[in-house]
Amino acid sequence: MSALPEITFAKALPEGGTLVVLADETLKLGTAAQAAGIGPLVERAARIADFKGKGFALLDLIAPGDVARDRVIVVGLGKTADLVRRDYARLGGVIAGALRKGETASLLAEWPDGTALSAEQLAELALGARLRAYGFDRYKSASGAKREAETAKAGEETVVKKAFALTVVTAETGKAKKAWSDASGLAGGIELARDLVNEPPNVLGPVELAERAEALASLGVEIEVLDEKKMKKLGMRALLGVAQGSVRPPRLVAMRWNGLGKTKGKDAPGPVAFVGKGVVFDTGGISIKPAGGMEDMKGDMGGAAAVIGLMHALASRQAKADVVGVVGIVENMPDGAAQRPGDIVTAASGTTIEIINTDAEGRLVLADALWWTVEEYKPRAIVDLATLTGAIIVALGHHNAGLFSNDDALAAALSAAGEATGEPVWRMPLGAAYDKQIESKFADIKNTGGRDAGSATAAAFLKRFVPEGTPWAHLDIAGTAMGSAPTEINRSWASGWGVRLLDRLVADRYEG
Repeated sequence: MSALPEITFAKALPEGGTLVVLADETLKLGTAAQAAGIGPLVERAARIADFKGKGFALLDLIAPGDVARDRVIVVGLGKTADLVRRDYARLGGVIAGALRKGETASLLAEWPDGTALSAEQLAELALGARLRAYGFDRYKSASGAKREAETAKAGEETVVKKAFALTVVTAETGKAKKAWSDASGLAGGIELARDLVNEPPNVLGPVELAERAEALASLGVEIEVLDEKKMKKLGMRALLGVAQGSVRPPRLVAMRWNGLGKTKGKDAPGPVAFVGKGVVFDTGGISIKPAGGMEDMKGDMGGAAAVIGLMHALASRQAKADVVGVVGIVENMPDGAAQRPGDIVTAASGTTIEIINTDAEGRLVLADALWWTVEEYKPRAIVDLATLTGAIIVALGHHNAGLFSNDDALAAALSAAGEATGEPVWRMPLGAAYDKQIESKFADIKNTGGRDAGSATAAAFLKRFVPEGTPWAHLDIAGTAMGSAPTEINRSWASGWGVRLLDRLVADRYEG
């Protein structure tokens, strides 16, 4: 990951550097901006440049000699009444995108009418700025050499040049710092998820991904790792069938955050559980994929990455909730020992599965992971995330994740969290017709129902491994976890999608 920005909060406007101010469609500036003496400059420049203050538009000015600044950046807000929570992170991303590496800037955190942005709004803005600064260049030789040149020894410490330094000027520094402390933990979780998806598959195998999850123990997360021997004993032959073609052994990792501690009563409900698909590389197995674009299959563990990133975020901000994250981790390879189309395997639940296509492997991993999570933790609700089907990209593109659920309240909560965070979901159907498509002539079910309704039949398959009465949702994130269009807060191939959504779900529905 590239250098992080330095984001601080202060009551007084620092001298020098770049000044960032906010303006709506009236082009009115706040009282602090007017006091800084830039009103006439902005008014004249806006007229010449035909700057209208529309949402997220920029007016970038080199400061004249009578203004003690290097640059003045005016960020358009459009109609401030139309701004919603997710827009503040976008605003921070736009500001960060306008700053150069190593630049020092100050933001006057006021609306054009002179009122201050709230601490929560500032935390979202800072989150967006930090996420926009993210980059993954650790394997670029030129970047590595440049980083070394920017690194100086200071005693025993190594000091690395920041992406940029941004001082947010606000009277409520205490509240803003507290809000940013929580949001920076969320930022760290998103960055972790992006790092994991961006890593090359020769570096991040099943064991290595499990070790990255185990590192969360330093934050107070309880860790349990199941190796191949333990999974065989539990009868996880659906997951193990996927892994048997690879020389790299599989893992299943459980991460538990006991955020309620001793405050919960003995009759308290079980934890909320999140389960992620962790296929570190997917060739398709014997049903091998075409060569074109196969390199992207290093990201087929985007669901697991989101769950690991979520657990980092929850532990970092000391979330008041009991949460379990489980990731099933395998590599799908076409070795001589690999499973074949036509094989029949028995999942840990006792369900027999006919293998029709070895490239429909993620649902096999999740089948055992879901069953084990329910048996082990008796969760109050369970949500799984997986880069599961190309069909969901055909249906929804890269704009929404597919949501399948057996519980309307859980589905509504996920939809609301997605709307609040800018990680939207779109509910898709379940039903008897899709169940029928996965019926097998030779086993209880088969692992694919064919091309028609591919995402819905995959969800119908997973539903078989969640007991009746357990609220469950499946998020197909194949279109959102990687390779989506750049946004104001992400310029990386990996998006870290799902961490913000699920953190918001926990905060709104399960904390307290």
